[in-house]
Amino acid sequence: MAARKKQEIEFRYYEIPQNEPCMALLGEAWIRPYGEAIDCLHFHNYMEVGFCYDGHGIMELDEQEVPYRPDMFTVIPRNFPHNTNSDNFSLSRWEYLFIDVEAFLREMYGDDSLYTDNLSMVINNRAWAVDASKYPELAALIKSIMEEMRYKKEFYVESVKGLLLSLLINIARMNHGKVGEVRKQSRGASQVSFALHYIGVHYAEELTIGDLAQISNMSETHFRRVFQKIMNMTPSDYLNLVRVQMACEYMKKHTDSMELVAERCGFQSVSTFNRNFKKVLNITPYQWKIHPENYEAKLLGYKISAYKGW
Repeated sequence: MAARKKQEIEFRYYEIPQNEPCMALLGEAWIRPYGEAIDCLHFHNYMEVGFCYDGHGIMELDEQEVPYRPDMFTVIPRNFPHNTNSDNFSLSRWEYLFIDVEAFLREMYGDDSLYTDNLSMVINNRAWAVDASKYPELAALIKSIMEEMRYKKEFYVESVKGLLLSLLINIARMNHGKVGEVRKQSRGASQVSFALHYIGVHYAEELTIGDLAQISNMSETHFRRVFQKIMNMTPSDYLNLVRVQMACEYMKKHTDSMELVAERCGFQSVSTFNRNFKKVLNITPYQWKIHPENYEAKLLGYKISAYKGW
């Protein structure tokens, strides 16, 4: 039996202009028939927030179809397959914001990496296409950011950053993520911040607890005690967690062998990779890769082509 042909999907990547808080696609260029001559889904490297001013059609959000109409907005996480299709290729008027959520949160919260990672997960929890009347505060924030980016008056960057933070917190609330339950580190987190940063950069290398203690200007015994108190896990467990997270990110984007994934992410052997991966996620790397409930893993079932965004 012939292999089933993969559905095509496009990867449209963007580059946020230097020193800009986000990228805004605004104006008459976005009054157009959407979906014309496009028969596939696409995804982006940044979160997409869209606002519909006029027109009707269908939003495809992965395997779900949602009718759109004026005064609706969309919130679509990065790497989430979607598409916009106007009714009978009629004109619709949309405007868009593209936001690097992770980079923005790191800028706002500094070295509190666990908090930013957890908050980012809540924000990117799901895609939305909803009436503005249902979430008027969020809709007003989206339009305010668009107006600031449209006219770029004095201090617009500072204004947009404040509005963006409020927008993302409201998206977290909309996703039923209780921000108060996203664990923040204690004030002593700066004591191990150098180690956290070093692990984030050098996770693929051979690291010892002694190396991390030296980077943090502590004895190994004291470092272990402080790290456990602040992070609620041992340095070894945190390093393993980061390596597993990086392996997940790598497998979303590549179809390499497990041997190569293990090597790229700092595991000395496939057996070590499998054992530590299952310890964190209670599932083997191969099972995770094909898990049907992980929508990002489904990207591997498509034929992916990359295009520079509009």
